[in-house]
Amino acid sequence: MKTAFSDLFAQITILWQQVLAQMMNLTLPSRLYQIAIIIGCIALSWVLGRITAERMREWMRTLEGWPKWRLRALLVINRRLRLIYFVALIWTATVVMRWVHIFPSRSFLLALAASIATAWLLVVFITRLVRNPLLRSVVRWGLWIYVTLYFLDLVDPFTDFLDGVAFRVGELRLSLLTLINALVVVAVLFTVARIVTQTSATRIRRNPDISPSMQVLAVKAMQLAFYGAAIFVGLKSVGVDLTGLAVLSGAIGVGLGFGLQKVVSNLVSGIIILLDKSIKPGDVISIGETFGWINALGARYVAITTRDGREYLIPNEDLITGQVVNWSHSNDFVRLDIHFGTSYADDPHKVREVAIKAASEVPRVLSDKTPVCHIVGFGDSSVDYILRFWITDPTGGLTNIRGNVYLALWDAFKANDISIPFPQREIRVLKDAGADTAAP
Repeated sequence: MKTAFSDLFAQITILWQQVLAQMMNLTLPSRLYQIAIIIGCIALSWVLGRITAERMREWMRTLEGWPKWRLRALLVINRRLRLIYFVALIWTATVVMRWVHIFPSRSFLLALAASIATAWLLVVFITRLVRNPLLRSVVRWGLWIYVTLYFLDLVDPFTDFLDGVAFRVGELRLSLLTLINALVVVAVLFTVARIVTQTSATRIRRNPDISPSMQVLAVKAMQLAFYGAAIFVGLKSVGVDLTGLAVLSGAIGVGLGFGLQKVVSNLVSGIIILLDKSIKPGDVISIGETFGWINALGARYVAITTRDGREYLIPNEDLITGQVVNWSHSNDFVRLDIHFGTSYADDPHKVREVAIKAASEVPRVLSDKTPVCHIVGFGDSSVDYILRFWITDPTGGLTNIRGNVYLALWDAFKANDISIPFPQREIRVLKDAGADTAAP
């Protein structure tokens, strides 16, 4: 332990001495006025940013209909206006000083500050590709520190210092430098994986030759492959020997198999659903009392949205083992049946003709598939009929289209003097039976 602390103290001492050696050069008279110019550029950029930032935000509020990525880019620019102004001012001062003085030393500090500020500004825009806010901040500050040390020619001593701060876990030696490198590698790979998967997913979803279920499967497989590779490369960059994890992963797999049977079953069922294409996003299905269209296919469940706005999360296993009615599996044609009855006094030929014509005039009912009407029985009070018609948009609802057809039948029957009977009962009181009952 004492040796580790002494090595750390020695590394800090060496780094501090090299920093002091760089700072001693700043006391030269030829560089003091350059420092003054840098401070003046900082002050002027702060004033300009203070004046224009709010005005730019007010202008941005008027930009209706702009794409979100443009608005996000403008927001990043608005937050970094002071740095942008400083970069423009310091480069202008550098060019002017080089034009006035032919010696490069007269503008060395100005060029150095301009280079560092420009690198910082580029880092701000590049790190916007990292979605996670915490990871983005870590990567941004790490890159800021690195580019600063690079232009100050302090990368090697600082690298030696980080590599000297280390500890051992068995035979594995972990230093701050190794951990930082691993973090940067994972962040870069995760960013690249996200960009590649999003771009590929967009192209896959636009391909009409790929079914929706296969699109979901391809996107998920891509995400698993790229993100898994990012984690694998990140662990390898640290120096972790992944071969030793084989036995541990096997034991964990057995434990998960017993403890998470339902979860694993839903995962496997989800893969089967995607492969056999029996259910895909947009299908209208009925399972039990739930009727709606599939909104999303998840790894564990299927999201079904009903007509009343509720969203049911049905486990994948229930869709594999239970009975599911897929109203749009092979095609979008859906046949609906409604039952009604008319009086025995009405001509059944006329009733059938009127019913078919009324149903054909209802919106959403297909005209190329003519409705049909048949007598299905002679009831106690009416002649019973069944009316069958077709639609192609079950997502628009089934109850409402049935109700519209019933209303059309009601209006058509009224217009053609066709009556819809209802059960009636007639009670007769027999006089002789009443007298017998009243006798003692």
